[in-house]
Amino acid sequence: MPEVRLIDDQGQQVGVLKTADALAFAQERDLDLVEVAPEARPPVCRVLDYSKYKYEQAQKVKQARKHQQQITVREIKFRPKIAEHDYDTKKHHVERFLKHKDKVKVTIMFRGREVTHPERGTAILDRLAEELSDLGVVEQRPMQEGRNMTMMMAPSKAVLAGRIAADGTVTAATDEHAVLDAGEAAVAPEPPAENGGAEAAVDVPAPAENGGAEASAEAVAAPEPPAENGGTAAAGTPVS
Repeated sequence: MPEVRLIDDQGQQVGVLKTADALAFAQERDLDLVEVAPEARPPVCRVLDYSKYKYEQAQKVKQARKHQQQITVREIKFRPKIAEHDYDTKKHHVERFLKHKDKVKVTIMFRGREVTHPERGTAILDRLAEELSDLGVVEQRPMQEGRNMTMMMAPSKAVLAGRIAADGTVTAATDEHAVLDAGEAAVAPEPPAENGGAEAAVDVPAPAENGGAEASAEAVAAPEPPAENGGTAAAGTPVS
């Protein structure tokens, strides 16, 4: 390229110069001549520190990746006549993928005359979606494509918000029932005193009134010996 449009290290346009003159301009400032717009006519070159420029570009890419959410799509395959044990195993895999915030593509593979009974595949997919409703939501309803029926599941809001961890535990901060139960257990009220429950701790006997119609508190814990006269002795004796 015989000529380039030059931009100096301050971002100001110098103008169109011969390539040799632009290179000498950059060398005088102990900087590099970098082509930033090769598709332009003439090409645009800038005077800058190339190593610093590469570092800044790498930092911009790194920051952009931080704000991007990496979405991974996993796939698990079922058969219409799958055994219960195999179903539980594959269901566990789907559960693990959803807990790691991955999307899951669930595929039902039909063979031979099985394709004439698509309702079997629909039943399996609907059952799976219902059993994993706490962890995932159906993003794409079951749809048949040739001999395959597919359904797309995405992590639920609880998983994306971190309320359900990868090991399946629910965080205590968001489990309102657990917090309430813990609070009630920490401040458990004492049982009310009934029928002498609190009076049993009192050592001083209460005086009997109305001719022995009311028993003393001490008599509830340990009965007193009967009186000699036999008149009021029945008031201190427990009634069987």
